[in-house]
Amino acid sequence: MTIPSGEMLKTLLLVLDLAGTFVFALSGALAGVKRRLDFFGILVLSFAAANSGGIARDVLIGATPPAAISDWRYLVVALCAGVLTFFAHRAIERVHGSVLVFDAAGLALFAVAGTQKALAFNLNPLMAAVLGMVTGIGGGIVRDVLLTEVPAVLRAEIYALAALAGALVVVAGHLLSLPSAPVAVVAASLCFAIRVLALQRNWQLPSAASRKGRGR
Repeated sequence: MTIPSGEMLKTLLLVLDLAGTFVFALSGALAGVKRRLDFFGILVLSFAAANSGGIARDVLIGATPPAAISDWRYLVVALCAGVLTFFAHRAIERVHGSVLVFDAAGLALFAVAGTQKALAFNLNPLMAAVLGMVTGIGGGIVRDVLLTEVPAVLRAEIYALAALAGALVVVAGHLLSLPSAPVAVVAASLCFAIRVLALQRNWQLPSAASRKGRGR
C-alpha cells in the first residue's frame, strides 16, 4: 500500500480518527447511561472511551502532544456524542445491541487508523499492526475499567483478534503497495464483521475455566 503523503495522508488519518472517536464516544456514553451515570459522568466516559486508544498510540510513536489533546476537534466530537446520547439515548438504543455495535465500529476504525499512522511514522510493519490493535482496544479497556467491569479484551471474547485482523490487512496492503483508501475500507469491514459475528454466534477463545471444565 502506498502511504499517501502531505495533505492526503493528514485528511485520511483525520477522517478515520474522528469517525472512530465519534462511535467510541457513543459506546462509552451509552454504557454510562445504562449504569445511570449523571450528565458529567457520561461526558467523561464518552471522552475517555473515544480518545484513550488514540492517546496511547500517539505517545508510543512519539506523535506528541497527542492529537486528542492538541486538536480541539477530538474533544468537540466526543462531547457532542455524549450530549447526543444523554438526550436521545432511547432512540439510539433502538439499534439492537447498540453499545456493542458502536464499539465494534470504533474498534475497526481505530485499528485501521492506528496501523496507518504507525506506518506513516516508519514503524516496522509487524509492530505497526500491533500498535493498530492497541489503538483499537484502548478505548474499550478504559471504558470498562471506569465502569468497574473486566475489559472485553481480557475475557474469552473475540475482540483484540478482530482488531489485529484488520491491522494485518492494512500492513499487507502496505507491503503490496496497494491504494490506501480501498485497503482501509476492506480492513475496517473485516474487523467489524469478525467482531459482530463473534457476538452474534458467541465465538470465544478458550478460557481457563473452560479448560478446567474439560479436565474434570
